[in-house]
Amino acid sequence: MSRSSVPYKVLCVCLGNICRSPTAEVVLQQHIDKAGLNIIVDSAGTSNYHPNQPPDVRSQKYAKQQGYDLSHLRARQIKAEDFERFDLILAMDHDNLANIELLMRQSGKTLHSGSLRARLALMSQHDTDFPQQAIPDPYYGDAKDFERVIRQCESSSQAWIRYWQQHDLNA
Repeated sequence: MSRSSVPYKVLCVCLGNICRSPTAEVVLQQHIDKAGLNIIVDSAGTSNYHPNQPPDVRSQKYAKQQGYDLSHLRARQIKAEDFERFDLILAMDHDNLANIELLMRQSGKTLHSGSLRARLALMSQHDTDFPQQAIPDPYYGDAKDFERVIRQCESSSQAWIRYWQQHDLNA
C-alpha cells in the first residue's frame, strides 16, 4: 500500500447515522488502527432524522460489550462536500447505496471534472462471510439484530483491511 502522509478517508453511511454507520465507523477505525494503516473513518446518514444526536443507546450498549465506544459520535447528514473530502464511501445497504449515488449525481460533481474524489461501495463489498449483503437496520429489532450489526461490521472491516493491504489505495 503506497500512500503519502495524507490519510486515506472513508465515510460509512446508513439512513439515520445512529445505528449501523456509527458502529461501522468505530469498528472499522479500530481495525485500521490495529493494522497500522493511515486511514481515517467518519460516518453520516442519508437522512437528517437525528441531527447531532448520539448513537442509539442500544447500539452503544452492544458495541460497548464488544469493546467499542460510540458515545463520542454525533449524527450528521451526508453533504455534497463529502464527495470531494472522502476517498471511499461505504453504504450499509443497497437502498442507501442508491440514495448516495443519486445525491452524488444531484451534486453535479463528477470524476471527469476532477471535483469528485469518492468511490462508492457496499460495506460488505469484499466480505466473504457476508458477500454483498446489506447490514440490516436494527432500529426496530432486538438484541440479536444489534449484535449482528457488530459481527457483520467486524467481518466487513477485516475484509477491507485485507483488501487495502493487498492494493494501492491510490489506484
